[in-house]
Amino acid sequence: MKIIYTLIAFVFLISFTACSKSSNGSTASVTPVTPVTPSLDPNAMWAVWITTTASTALNSRDNIKQAVANCKIAGINHLFVVVYNNARTTYPSQVMQNLLGVPILEAFSGRDPLKEIIDEAHASGLKVHAWFEYGFASSYSSNGGPIIKAKPEWAAKDVNGALLSKNNFEWLNAFHPEVQNFLLGMIREVVTNYDVDGIQGDDRLPATPSTGGYDDYTVSLYKAANNGSNPPTTYSDANWVKWRAGLLNNFMKKIRTEVKAIKPNVMVTMAPSVYPFSLNEYLQDWPTWVDSSWVDAILPQVYRYDINSYTTTLSQQKPYLKGNTSICYPGVLLKTGTYVPDDLFLTQMIQQNRSQGFKGEAFFFYEGIKDKLSFFQSQYPYIK
Repeated sequence: MKIIYTLIAFVFLISFTACSKSSNGSTASVTPVTPVTPSLDPNAMWAVWITTTASTALNSRDNIKQAVANCKIAGINHLFVVVYNNARTTYPSQVMQNLLGVPILEAFSGRDPLKEIIDEAHASGLKVHAWFEYGFASSYSSNGGPIIKAKPEWAAKDVNGALLSKNNFEWLNAFHPEVQNFLLGMIREVVTNYDVDGIQGDDRLPATPSTGGYDDYTVSLYKAANNGSNPPTTYSDANWVKWRAGLLNNFMKKIRTEVKAIKPNVMVTMAPSVYPFSLNEYLQDWPTWVDSSWVDAILPQVYRYDINSYTTTLSQQKPYLKGNTSICYPGVLLKTGTYVPDDLFLTQMIQQNRSQGFKGEAFFFYEGIKDKLSFFQSQYPYIK
């Protein structure tokens, strides 16, 4: 007697129906297995950050092709690609040429990695967002780097008058109109010259450490608005925090206005620190950005190392969204240094996102996708 197998496979979805012969000669039917369908919302954002730090993803056209292929396999549909960090761009920038005489990161001379990844990603149906990774940070462990050297008046200052530094990042003065125009200039040229699907800032745009604001320009601005009074020497003073955060709010609104005036369909997304840490440490009042519809998506960095901390932090963010979970995509830490979360923890974090009403997430960063490619292929799309 024949044994008939019918096997229908789609990716990792298997439906199996067959007849088999039992040991006593009778024929027994095998119950068909109901296909498991992906739980990812096709309209949601499943994103990853791609940078030049600890990654070679942008180092050649072939590397870009492989990165796009890996992301496609992994179910990623939005790429946040670095365009500016450490006083360099990953595209030929006239703004940087005018400021420093260097239009692009030297290793990319003669190429345009931004255009290359846009072309490859769009051919595969993926969207590309220009990520201004350093934002108002001037350099990392370089005493301000070439920008401060060229424009010392752009330096942010702490209460002692020293160059503003936090976690080894040195900062430009986020409140200075010339510095703001510098950032807006790069944003404008990217949106104008490239077929990007979005632009993005993170915990450095718009942001600045709350220990800053003591440069001459910002002090004079504060005095003009406060009857000649000097700003509080206590950087965490609530009114001082609120006043400076308000200036960054104004700049956030300006970013959106500038982008939408050029190309209305280009998304404006921001990936700040979690609130209220974002406000207290970096003057990022992102609930106001959400309330004011200045962002098309918000991606708070819920970077935690155990599920209890992740669950608690994620829950704490929800009230600040006022029910608007549809534009929020939690940031998930996928790799830093040698750390990569195991499959169980990664599954638990995604389950928490879904159970709390978030339809997608963004992973930091691409190298972790490579490390966990089998997980993303076989498990990620089906987690509920």
